[in-house]
Amino acid sequence: MKRSIFGRIWPNATAVILFVVFAFPVYWMFATALKPTGDIIAEDPVWFPTNLTFAHFDKAVHADHFWTLVRNSVTVTVLAVLLSLVISLFASFAIARMRFKGRGVFVVTFMLAQMAPWEVMIIANYMLVRDSDMLDSLVPLTVFYMMMVLPFTILTLRGYVAAVPKELEESAMVDGCTRVQAFVKVIFPLLAPGLMATSLFGFITAWNEFPLVLILNKSIEKQTLPLWISQFRTAFGDDWGATMAASSLFAAPILVLFIFLQRKAVSGLTDGAVKG
Repeated sequence: MKRSIFGRIWPNATAVILFVVFAFPVYWMFATALKPTGDIIAEDPVWFPTNLTFAHFDKAVHADHFWTLVRNSVTVTVLAVLLSLVISLFASFAIARMRFKGRGVFVVTFMLAQMAPWEVMIIANYMLVRDSDMLDSLVPLTVFYMMMVLPFTILTLRGYVAAVPKELEESAMVDGCTRVQAFVKVIFPLLAPGLMATSLFGFITAWNEFPLVLILNKSIEKQTLPLWISQFRTAFGDDWGATMAASSLFAAPILVLFIFLQRKAVSGLTDGAVKG
C-alpha cells in the first residue's frame, strides 16, 4: 500500500516542481511588465502585483521601428513555415512510399542536418548572401529558416505517411484518382496532427532565431524582433518594466499558439516518432 501511494505521489510532485521551475520566469516577466516602476525597483519584491499598469506596454509598442520589426518577423516566419510544410509533404511521401536508389543515404543526411548546429555555418551563409548581393534582405532569412526546420518536418511527416495503409491510397486510385489526387484526398487529411506539430516547431524556431539576422541584416528596417529585444535595454537604459513588456510582447504569439495547438502538437510529435 505504501509503495503504491508513493508511486502515485512522486510523479505528480515532480511534475509540480518542474512546472513551477519553468513557469515562474514566464510569470515574473509578465508580472514585472504590469507593475508600476516603484514596485519593480522596491527592495522587497512584489510577488503578486495589485496596482497594474499598461504604461510599459505603451512605451514598448511606440518604440522606434516596432511595428516594422513585427511585420518582418511575421512575414519571414510564416513564409518559412509554409514553404517547409509544402516541400516536406511531398518529400515525406516520396521517402515513405517510393523505393529509389540512395533512399537510406537521403534519410541519414537529413538526420545529420537536423543535428548540425547552424551557428557553425554562419560565416559560409554570410559569404553566400554577400556574393549574391542580398544582404539586408528578408529573402535569405526566409530561405535559411525554412532549411532549419525542413529536416525535422520531413522526418516527422514521414512517420505519418508510413502509418497510412497503402490500401486506402490504392482504393482511391482504383476509383479513378491519380496518385496526386489520392495523396490530396486520402493521405493529406490524416496528416493534420503531424502538420500542427511541425508547424509549431517551425514557428518557434524561426520566430526565436537570432544569430543569422544579426550577421546578415544590419539595417534596422530589415531586422526582426529577437534582435530588437537584445537592443531594447540599450535604447531604454534600466527601464525593466519596458524591457519586460517588450519581452512579453515577443513571447505572447508563441504562448498563444502553443496553448491552442499543444494537445495536437504533443500527440503529433509522439505519433510521428514511433510510426514508420
